[in-house]
Amino acid sequence: MASSTTAAPTRAAASLQQQQQQQNAEEERLALLSLLNDVVSHLPNNREEAVKMIIPWLGMLVWPLIVSLPLLLSSSWSPISYQDLFPAEWYEYNPMNPSERPKPLGLFLGFVAVAIGNAFVIGFAYLYKFGYLSAVRGQEPPLIQRRLLANDYEFMEAVKAHLFQPEGFVLLGIYLASMWMFKLMPNSYYSFEGGIQWRETFLCLVLQDGFQFIMHRLEHALSPRLYQLSHKPHHRFINPKMFDAFNGSLADTILMILTPLYLTSNVMRTCNVWTYMAFGSTYSCWLTMLHSEYVLPWDGLFKRLGFGTPADHHVHHSIFKYNYGHLFMWFDIVAGTYRDPRDLAPKLFNPHV
Repeated sequence: MASSTTAAPTRAAASLQQQQQQQNAEEERLALLSLLNDVVSHLPNNREEAVKMIIPWLGMLVWPLIVSLPLLLSSSWSPISYQDLFPAEWYEYNPMNPSERPKPLGLFLGFVAVAIGNAFVIGFAYLYKFGYLSAVRGQEPPLIQRRLLANDYEFMEAVKAHLFQPEGFVLLGIYLASMWMFKLMPNSYYSFEGGIQWRETFLCLVLQDGFQFIMHRLEHALSPRLYQLSHKPHHRFINPKMFDAFNGSLADTILMILTPLYLTSNVMRTCNVWTYMAFGSTYSCWLTMLHSEYVLPWDGLFKRLGFGTPADHHVHHSIFKYNYGHLFMWFDIVAGTYRDPRDLAPKLFNPHV
């Protein structure tokens, strides 16, 4: 009698559990159907609409193209190898031999890699600005800010200023040439063995941005005099455009770019020459694109990952006490200095940021 009394509630509980499972399964089925209907409703109805959806995303090709030279010369998948192009005596170097001098080939290829990467960025900027990568041919992409027409400039004049400013690539070139030829880089950086070390490349980018975040905050907070001498010239651009990235002062470049570069190379001491090439090209090109006056096609994805977007950096140029990071917003989130660009819309920024 007691056993039958106990079994009844057990059967009832099992039946209730089964009903709950069926209800959950039905809810999941309906949710999946709703998702599929939503996806289908956004699919293009014809070839013309499909092309319009694809064209804006062609700009994503700029990212692998930025590292095209080290990929081409070092990858096992490439039909061309540095060993086929250059004699061994041009790149073989023993850093442990004090009488041996570094070979300049690695330095030269590094400069070429950055130049090629920036050429692709300039090409992307032209196509994007003038509507060749828009769903509607000739349509200008959406601007980030509402105030001041940052898009009203002579394109080629801006490119020339970007490439030949003394405080930009010129100073960077002098620094890298000195570090390389005077054997101030870690020994592994002179090695041509292997291909691009992607983990080390990413860690270099994170470290560089972390050190740059610290230096950036110090320039703003340490003393008004330091700020005026170093970073204030760059802040005259309250609505920057893509080619304002390296437009500042010599002191600003030394403190916020060269010092982090030196620290990063001395923390990451296992990179080979191809990895440092990929890092340098990616860093300079990403920093350039972060100053874009336009919303970029990949900004939504980058925002979800905590990567920096032009809108994030425009916040810093508009309100100086937020968003000190560049490539990654993680440091600002941890430090409590992150400000979402959407908070500035629609007063300063356009709603689509």
